[in-house]
Order: sequence, then C-alpha cells, then structure tokens
Amino acid sequence: MIARIAPVTLALLVPLLLLMLAIRLVMTPLYLQIEYQRAGFPADSYGMTTAQRLEYAPLTLDFLIANRQTRFLSDLTFPRGGTLFNAREIGHLRDVQRVTQWAFLLTCAAGVIALVCGLFLARRNRPALVRGLRTGALLAIGLVATVAVSAVAAWDTFFNTFHALLFSGGSWVFAYSDTLIRLFPEQFWFDAAITVGALTLAGALVLLIAAWLIQRTVRS
Repeated sequence: MIARIAPVTLALLVPLLLLMLAIRLVMTPLYLQIEYQRAGFPADSYGMTTAQRLEYAPLTLDFLIANRQTRFLSDLTFPRGGTLFNAREIGHLRDVQRVTQWAFLLTCAAGVIALVCGLFLARRNRPALVRGLRTGALLAIGLVATVAVSAVAAWDTFFNTFHALLFSGGSWVFAYSDTLIRLFPEQFWFDAAITVGALTLAGALVLLIAAWLIQRTVRS
C-alpha cells in the first residue's frame, strides 16, 4: 500500500513545494533590492524614494515572516512624522500574516511528508521515485503555464480573484496614496508573479534532471 501511495503523494506535493519555495525566495530583502532598483520600476508619485522603499518594505516582510505583533507596524513612522500605515493597512497586513504563517506551516508539513516518501522510494523502489519526481515536475510546469496564461490574458481579473479568495471583501483595496500601494504598486505584483513562475519552472527543471540521473543509475 505504502509503495503505491508514496510516488503519488510525492508527485502531488512537488508542485506545492516548488511554488512555496519560489514565493519564499521572493519574500526577501534581496528580491526587493533587485526589484526597486531595476530600470523602469515606477517611481512613487507621492515622493517616496527608492531608499525609503528599501527601508520600509523589508520591515513589512519582517512583520509577516517573524509573526510580529501589530504594534510593530503601528509604531513605524515617517521621518517627518505621521504613522507609516493606517488602521486598514495594518488590518490587511495582519490578515496576510495569518495566511503566510499557515502557508509556511503547511509547506513544512508537506516537505516532511515528501522527504519521507522520497527516502522510502530511494531505498525500496527507485523507478517509482523517478516517476514521482518527473510527474511532480511536469505538474508544476503545467500549473505555471495555466496560471501564466490566466494572468497575462486578464491580469486585473486574476489579481482581484486571487485576493478575493484569501481576504474578506474589499479589505485589500486601498487608495493610491496609502503606504502599501506606494511600497507595492501593481507592477511589483506583476513582476513578483513572473519571478515566482520562473523560479518554479527552474525548480521543476532541476527535478527533471535529477529524475533522469536517478534513472541512469537504475539502468546501469
């Protein structure tokens, strides 16, 4: 029974793990530096500089990843006075924090299960391990392709639907003058989606190569 379930489980978990790994890589100060300083990234029409974005955005990520209290955000202020985030922004970031923490927790659990399945198959049935890795990688490629077509064909619909599925109605809609929009304009999310897709595809390619190498050792 386990021998039959393990490769299927591995194949189904691979796309999730590759996607979440890509998302986690995007949720880093390094990505923020690359994104904010790239040519063509839109400037803030309300005067926030690139240096300020590079100061405030990592603090926002730290709130999400380190699971900090909302006081961490409410204590942040602009150099000339005034709170960095208003109450609606803080409420939304708290919602995002909950989603982030649950996603990371589920990803860790999925990673442990996938590792156990992989080790079991590596010892008992390497051809099944190859099939599981290969199928999982192909599923990941198919997922990225499907999402990419949907996003490119109708980005606004894709963006709005994604947020509507995760957050209560209207809680994620803000004015252009709000700090969240100034830090993370729509172009940021479009670029992030492309980067996550590219990283997921790269991970899938690595797994396909790994499956091919394992298959060669089985045949030899």
